[in-house]
Amino acid sequence: MEKLQSTILTESKNHKIPFQRIYLKGSLLAGTARGMAREVIEVLKGAKRYPPPIWMMRQAGRYLPEYRQTREKAGSFLDLCYNPELAVEVTLQPIRRFGFDAAILFSDILVVPHALGRDLRFEEGRGPLMTPIGADEIAGLADVDIHGAMAPVYETVRRLREELSGETTLLGFCGAPWTVATYMIAGHGTPDQAPARLFFYKHRDAMEALLDRLAVVSAEYLVRQIEAGADAVQIFDSWSGVLDEAGFETCCVRPVCKIVSLVRAQFPDVPIIGFPKGAGTLYENYRGQTGVDALGLDWSVPLSQAKRLQAEGAVQGNLDPMRLVAGGRALDEGIDRILGALGDGPLIFNLGHGITPETPIAHVEQMIARVRAVR
Repeated sequence: MEKLQSTILTESKNHKIPFQRIYLKGSLLAGTARGMAREVIEVLKGAKRYPPPIWMMRQAGRYLPEYRQTREKAGSFLDLCYNPELAVEVTLQPIRRFGFDAAILFSDILVVPHALGRDLRFEEGRGPLMTPIGADEIAGLADVDIHGAMAPVYETVRRLREELSGETTLLGFCGAPWTVATYMIAGHGTPDQAPARLFFYKHRDAMEALLDRLAVVSAEYLVRQIEAGADAVQIFDSWSGVLDEAGFETCCVRPVCKIVSLVRAQFPDVPIIGFPKGAGTLYENYRGQTGVDALGLDWSVPLSQAKRLQAEGAVQGNLDPMRLVAGGRALDEGIDRILGALGDGPLIFNLGHGITPETPIAHVEQMIARVRAVR
């Protein structure tokens, strides 16, 4: 099959980002800056690379005009998640534009409870909305097979693997059981997830049953993504930071450990990234307790702590997304501090959480150019 290779030069006001794109009969196959040879996977397994590979959480999102156009075409957010053609398109958009070293499946952590039969809708300005689950409804989740509902997601992964070159890592993901459970219990996002914490204290057996069920189906979900072509997977625990130490052990560590164990039973060599956002000092033992290969670090993790964590294996992060919004000196300083502290170890450069919609594209270009600069 004939390959058509072109070199694209992305420019912004203050910098240029050279990278290559390789096309196969008009279909995008790759967008890499340096022929990365799957360096994301190598780093996840402990290799040191400098400059480090880079991608962004929520890299397919509302800050991109092409995403907004595709989102409007889809009709609703869930329709976009369940439409393989459009989900592939938005997943590839940041690869085309920026040449990131990894593409992450476009979907949402709440497709798992949706596949379990819970209602789900997204409203502008309010986010996800669900009917709160009661303690007496949890047992009924055991009889639900999620994979029919998830078939469009698996098809998206298969198509992405066909579209992406071997140099671009394809990441699958799921939400951690605790974070998913917080939305199922409250029915919406809350500032401190008090409804879920109270549910745990008042209905501990029911909460543990819910977390266990979510762990099992999430592991099955990740296994199917890997079978469809994902090279590595990430477990997002965005609300782990609201729990006390005992709650963190029960609600975050144990369910994630179960997911890792179940996935490893079928795919022992596929890297797994854990992202317990806000875990603070509880990051210290998380890798050993759960078995994840790499730690995603939020922006509040001190670089001195990050350096200690990196001694045990790969870390990912941890630029404050607001530095990316600000741009200029604030962005450069944040990048330089991370590279100075962690650049000589296994590092995947990323944000400390997802990119926000108001982020200027020129600032993303500034970040990529600075991370990839030869120093």
